[in-house]
Amino acid sequence: MKYPEPVVVQNDGSRYATRIKAGHHILISDEPAAEGGTDQGPTAHQLLLSALGACTAITLRMYADRKGWDLQRVSVDLIMDGSDNTSGPETKIYLKLSLEGQLDTAQRERLAAIAKKCPVHKTLTGAITIETSL
Repeated sequence: MKYPEPVVVQNDGSRYATRIKAGHHILISDEPAAEGGTDQGPTAHQLLLSALGACTAITLRMYADRKGWDLQRVSVDLIMDGSDNTSGPETKIYLKLSLEGQLDTAQRERLAAIAKKCPVHKTLTGAITIETSL
């Protein structure tokens, strides 16, 4: 999947507050005051978790709508934990789904399986290559 319009991220010299332009949307990412930032927006890792959570919720909504299931609300709670081990750094993301609506056990289990099929989940669990240039 290729996106024709780039996401443009700029830091204008201010400490850490960084402007993100994605399509016609403008976001700010920053670091907390305790880390030297001005806390004007979520951290980069919070944005990463937000992308996964949003994609998961949207994917489940689309699936439930196509099936005609009574999914009233999807909540996705995410926590990320990083550690170093003998094979190098490891990152673990804990994703907890809360599904509200008149869903039976089989439907809930199917939605939990579908959550792993959202495009951002596939991107994060697949091979990623980042090519950096000037």
